[in-house]
Amino acid sequence: MASTQISEIRSDTSSANMHSSSVEAGWQRQGKLWSNLKELCDLLRIPAASSINDEEFLFQHVQFKTGQRIHTIGQAFDTLYIVHSGFLKTVLIDEFGNEQVLSFPMKGDLFGVDGIHTRRYASEAVALSNCDLILLPFKKFTSLGRAHIELEHAMYSVMSRELVREQAMVSMLGALSAEARVARFLVSLSERFAEMGYSSKLFNLRMTRHEIGSYLGLTLETVSRTLSAFNEIGLITVDQRSIGIKDIDALRTLRRLPPSSSRSKQAGKKSREAAAALAASNLEANKDLNQLAAV
Repeated sequence: MASTQISEIRSDTSSANMHSSSVEAGWQRQGKLWSNLKELCDLLRIPAASSINDEEFLFQHVQFKTGQRIHTIGQAFDTLYIVHSGFLKTVLIDEFGNEQVLSFPMKGDLFGVDGIHTRRYASEAVALSNCDLILLPFKKFTSLGRAHIELEHAMYSVMSRELVREQAMVSMLGALSAEARVARFLVSLSERFAEMGYSSKLFNLRMTRHEIGSYLGLTLETVSRTLSAFNEIGLITVDQRSIGIKDIDALRTLRRLPPSSSRSKQAGKKSREAAAALAASNLEANKDLNQLAAV
């Protein structure tokens, strides 16, 4: 039965693979090549339909290397993509070749939805790291929806979730200062890493400062300067692409940074406090050594 279903799914996905040069460029995993429906629902964080046999529907995995394009603007639409692992960006590109970053899909995210309306992808998706994606042929999605209404509703809730996230970003761009935008972005990343089971306090940025700026409507210089200021006043630590979150509540509520002169005073005060603590610690250690020597 499983082998028959795999043959059917291969037939369903072969046209997508032939049509998309980017999928052809991807390489399949050496181990597990398919996920069942329950695994797909778990990844998307939606309830699995109890009426469907887990092995009745299987979905192909395809891997992409850093920098590879998954789909391009104007390419014929036939597949939705679910991120099993890795990080990506979706972008719009104007006639001069300038990119506007729309989103950073990561584990558990669904993308490619913008192709449903015109049957052509409206954006381009690019891997920011080695990625493992699950293909969801749109024909298979619609046939599943017709047969299992509860699953169709759950999948639409996933699409709605992505739309709400984009709307929240648009609202943020219009209402918040540059510093607050960067702060909320870091909070969002921290929460997403926690959802994926990773550390929410220490993580690597897979995107560049320029890509963050494009996403937030800021220049590269503003993003870099703001990250440095956050580091200076102790909200985060920065080591190239490594970010350590020190005060998530302050980042969540931050509206504007204090003036640079105030930040310098705060940084100086913290340095003096740290030096005093270190001196006190050394003094106690010397006392202990003297007492041991006296004995």
